[in-house]
Amino acid sequence: MSLPLDTPRRVHVRAPGKINLFFEVGPAGEDGYHDVASVYQAVSLFEDVWASHDVTTSLSVTGDVDVSGVPLDESNLAVRAARLVTDAVGWEGGIRLEIHKGVPVAGGMGGGSADAAAALVAVNELIDGGLGSSDLHSLGAQLGADVPFALLGGTAVGTGRGDELAPALGRGSFAWVLVADGGGLSTPEVYGTLDRLRAEADIAPDRATPSVDPAVLRALRSGDAAALGEAIRNDLQLAAVQLRPDLAVLIDEGLSAGALGGIVSGSGPTTAFLAEGAEHARELAERLASSGRQAHAVSGPVGGARLL
Repeated sequence: MSLPLDTPRRVHVRAPGKINLFFEVGPAGEDGYHDVASVYQAVSLFEDVWASHDVTTSLSVTGDVDVSGVPLDESNLAVRAARLVTDAVGWEGGIRLEIHKGVPVAGGMGGGSADAAAALVAVNELIDGGLGSSDLHSLGAQLGADVPFALLGGTAVGTGRGDELAPALGRGSFAWVLVADGGGLSTPEVYGTLDRLRAEADIAPDRATPSVDPAVLRALRSGDAAALGEAIRNDLQLAAVQLRPDLAVLIDEGLSAGALGGIVSGSGPTTAFLAEGAEHARELAERLASSGRQAHAVSGPVGGARLL
């Protein structure tokens, strides 16, 4: 299946970054992987992806953030996503992908996964692939646990490896300040450090099968920012702070500045601070950015990957 290269079609899809406002990690399995229980929330920092026909598959990347570390070869998740779609439907032509990044790179906010989700939707639309949402979800899960959530958006509970998703009931919008940091943390290193710390200090996981604290779900359902600020938690924070002690200093600074709660998001190094509302978030972002940090006032939840 292919179309003439002069077909004037260019598809634009936008997908959100995310934070993990709760993250419980189970013990390492025999394969070294951990089951988790996470609450994802999609936030108003976005990745834009355009897909168009070309002779070969290619990629270009620009951004409002530093994109110097983004791979432009076959290792890029968006390129891999495009190939999954074309292989699934038997498309033999090339695809040109153009990405404009608004999510900080290597910050644990799922920007690469958002690119992949947007590419899945864009390429399926471009080539009239006919794949449904469940098909795209299955393809996305092959690329990583965060890709299915970037397709879904909103607020969701993730279990298993994080890709078994169930929408979480919620009311209203929450205001966050995200402090990004160019010094990325390796996800395997963070998990490995957590395992080591648990072994050395005999800190066992709360449960063999992780689950979400009901207090988090109650706060989301009621739209109670103060209650949510008290309930957010991340098991990986212990390891992230061990590797980057400055993150603990930053969290203390945000809490001292009036944040309702502060947390390392996922494996870091992005930190997320919950604010009372949009105005408070702007004020908090200005304060945290005063020392040269990159701080973003955002809101969540927002929708998943969508055609524009």
